[in-house]
Amino acid sequence: MSETRVLVTGASGFVGEALVFRLLLDKKIMPIAALRKSSRLQGLCTTVFLDLNQVNTFPALNNVNVVVHAAARVHVMNETAADALEEFRNVNVNGTLKLAQHAAASGVKRFIFVSSIKVNGERTYRGKPFLANDPPAPVDPYAISKHEAEEQLKLLGQECGMEIVIVRPPLVYGPGVKANFQSMLSWLHRNIPLPLGAIDNRRSLVSIGNLVDFLVMCIDHPRASNNTFLVSDGEDMSTSQLLRRLGNGINKPARLLSIPFWLLRFMAILAGKKAIAGRLGDSLQVDIHKNQELLGWIPPVSVDKSLRQTARHFLEKRR
Repeated sequence: MSETRVLVTGASGFVGEALVFRLLLDKKIMPIAALRKSSRLQGLCTTVFLDLNQVNTFPALNNVNVVVHAAARVHVMNETAADALEEFRNVNVNGTLKLAQHAAASGVKRFIFVSSIKVNGERTYRGKPFLANDPPAPVDPYAISKHEAEEQLKLLGQECGMEIVIVRPPLVYGPGVKANFQSMLSWLHRNIPLPLGAIDNRRSLVSIGNLVDFLVMCIDHPRASNNTFLVSDGEDMSTSQLLRRLGNGINKPARLLSIPFWLLRFMAILAGKKAIAGRLGDSLQVDIHKNQELLGWIPPVSVDKSLRQTARHFLEKRR
């Protein structure tokens, strides 16, 4: 059986790099890392330069079987662009579509698009998790751009026959995670009292190990073709539960103050931080039964193991 050649875009990023490292262990798959900057992957596998804003940088894909597209202009908390939606569209919609068209013209069989749960919406209500076939309800420019990219890819797939697979992860965490998750670890490590003890929401997360495992399955599973999937660890937590478990992982018990969330939200609105309050206090759950029923996939890594790995890496980096 010949090996499958897989191009991974965004390979210097958190998800893309982890996927390439995993594929390097698979004797039946040859990963090709598409990079926009230097990476520790150079020397470990074939690497190519790729800038989604520059079509002339697109690498030859004639011998590539599958593209896993993890490169994107990512969501940021404090957007500074004058026209944020246009900036997101330039990369996440236009760049993605041009790459997919290039892939289709080159004979690539399958295009896997790493999208975002934000395409479904910003929050769920207790007992009503998002489903993969729910009507999309993107709110912010990042989510809108991801949804538009999904729709363009589906149309392209229908026109040319290239298989399209869409994967929408929620917050991804694991060793080396940055942004909000790293901030939480830093708060706990510094023993900062946090007014989040009364929050009783439910959030779905996905560890980098589980997300990568699912993406690997989507590379060649025949029933993944032309499907949209949500992915998570399969265990949902409240923000306060997450903080307590992370605190235990770094031997710094979380100091949580029980302040009513309605008061925290009100204060956040006054301070112009409504979105942050939503991320901390609202629920966002996903239903992943489709993954098991259609592909036979269940998350292989437990939440406890993933949190321990994340905490251990955080502590090692601080030494």
